Amino acid sequence: MADVAEPRPDPGRRPHLGMQAGELDGKWYAKYWNPVMAPLPEHIREALALGPQAPPRCLSLDTAGTLSAAGYGDLENGYSLFDDGSLHIAALTRMPGVSPAMLDWWFWWHTTETQRYKLWHPRAHVYAAWSGDPADGGAPYRERYIGGTSFVDEYIGSALGELAIRFVRPGRFGFSEDGLDPDEATAVCGVVGLSRVPLDWGYLIHHVRRVRDGAEMRSRFWMGGSHVSPRGGASLTGELATAADGLRNLGAEQARAMVVHCSQEMNHLAAFLPDLCEEFTRGAARGRP
Repeated sequence: MADVAEPRPDPGRRPHLGMQAGELDGKWYAKYWNPVMAPLPEHIREALALGPQAPPRCLSLDTAGTLSAAGYGDLENGYSLFDDGSLHIAALTRMPGVSPAMLDWWFWWHTTETQRYKLWHPRAHVYAAWSGDPADGGAPYRERYIGGTSFVDEYIGSALGELAIRFVRPGRFGFSEDGLDPDEATAVCGVVGLSRVPLDWGYLIHHVRRVRDGAEMRSRFWMGGSHVSPRGGASLTGELATAADGLRNLGAEQARAMVVHCSQEMNHLAAFLPDLCEEFTRGAARGRP
């Protein structure tokens, strides 16, 4: 598994939660900042009330590419805990007015600036920076983020995570990339690691497909347990071994917090993404960055 290309960039001052006075000055997208978030959808509240689900109901990482099939899986919302200490998360987000291509645009556009990242989840996102080759302005949006690493600090529940998310090709998880026409579907795929030490601890997929009134996102996470591994040939000793032990048994509280976080941020994003993306596209046509 490839190592992160560069060390985590650190800000000149300590990151903070929320927008501070003046932080959005001069930002054309400032009007999209909205600290008020909608309640959790009913289908997510119902899934959380059911508690952990039987592991056989979960989509396995080996068959993740079947998310591109029509219909729905056995577990679309909720979480499961496995004997090795790992957990599986599933969440469905309905996104009226959104297209799959808008999600490819978002996963390119938001990564380079903390303020953009904070738009996504006002209650949890703290910091963002990007490591990767400069984006080719003429390349499809999906190609602009694949191969790069997003360094993010975010709260999952009450715990602050300092993460490195390496975006990889959907084919790595069994998707047919020829079948991912961004007008109809996309799959945002990543390897999730820690940003300050060379340790990976899971995988994520957001599969987005067009539906009658917009799009729906089906998110999946495989975290902890046997998914914990060192990056770049690092030895699992000392501080790294301690960090690995802490990630191997995540538990129900962490699983519930991840379901809530994913649903909150994706529903909040869906509320402003169509207008934001359209305004960016108009500005780009006029030559504005």
